[in-house]
Amino acid sequence: MEKFCGDAVDTVMSCANLLKNAVGIVGIIIILGLCITPIIKLIILMGVYYLGSAICQPIADEKIVKLLSKIGGTFKLLLAIMCSISAMLIVGVAIVINVSNSGIMMS
Repeated sequence: MEKFCGDAVDTVMSCANLLKNAVGIVGIIIILGLCITPIIKLIILMGVYYLGSAICQPIADEKIVKLLSKIGGTFKLLLAIMCSISAMLIVGVAIVINVSNSGIMMS
């Protein structure tokens, strides 16, 4: 009888671990979905300012061309920051999921 109870507890723990992993994977996919929209917007804005700088170069003053190019560079920096923050968020969520799974395994 004790073996049946132990097997039942092991089965419940395995199911809980599987469910937690599935929720974690869905959570990471949702985080990716939330982070991809601002990244795409930043890529588009960066491209627009660089394109505007290239188009204005033959007809506009050099100061305006430099300004548009610097704004494009600023969006490139924001894009790098956004990508690194998104990666850190995903890694953080994965670490939390892993720590909570190891807590299940210990008990």
